[in-house]
Amino acid sequence: MAPFRHSPSPRTGEDDSVSSNMLRGLRSQDARQWHRMAVIYVPLVSHWCRKAGARTDDCDDIVQEVFRTVSARIGEFRRERPGAFHRWLWTITRHKLGDYFRKMKATPLAIGGADFMHELQMIADADEPPFEDAPNGLAGVCRRALNLIRNEFEETTWQAFWRAVVDEQNPAHIAADLGISVNAVYLAKSRILRRLRAELGDMEAS
Repeated sequence: MAPFRHSPSPRTGEDDSVSSNMLRGLRSQDARQWHRMAVIYVPLVSHWCRKAGARTDDCDDIVQEVFRTVSARIGEFRRERPGAFHRWLWTITRHKLGDYFRKMKATPLAIGGADFMHELQMIADADEPPFEDAPNGLAGVCRRALNLIRNEFEETTWQAFWRAVVDEQNPAHIAADLGISVNAVYLAKSRILRRLRAELGDMEAS
């Protein structure tokens, strides 16, 4: 999918979107919004943990610690630039990974040495989250958000969007196959991308 940005509201400086509703819901401990956030972001944090080298059996525990901290500190989060939430989430994850590797270093069965300290230093230096397009990376965030909103659209609209944006097919071919106008293909693309921007708020989707 082509990159896009969601502009903040000129009145408030924050995104006037469903994501703002999600943020308010998280702060008020709304179960539905926490579920939506977990569906979108838990696989991303788990992916970060595995990529950092955490043992598979330990990843779930680290993820729980990350989101326990998110729950406790969500009131402190402030959006200051695009991608602020996943950068904030990465900062928490990075700290939890540092705790994890230091704990592993202290255990008698841990594999230590220069390689282990190199892993710790790489995490400490990684101010920005990984932006790779792996299935559970940031590309996966967009796809999971799309799954959450898919039932809001008719099947023809969805197919037109998916084939134009994800499969990158020619709009004229899509229109002919679906029995709609080329303009309808562009409208479907615009409608669903706008809705996805609203769902993800300040994130940069790709």
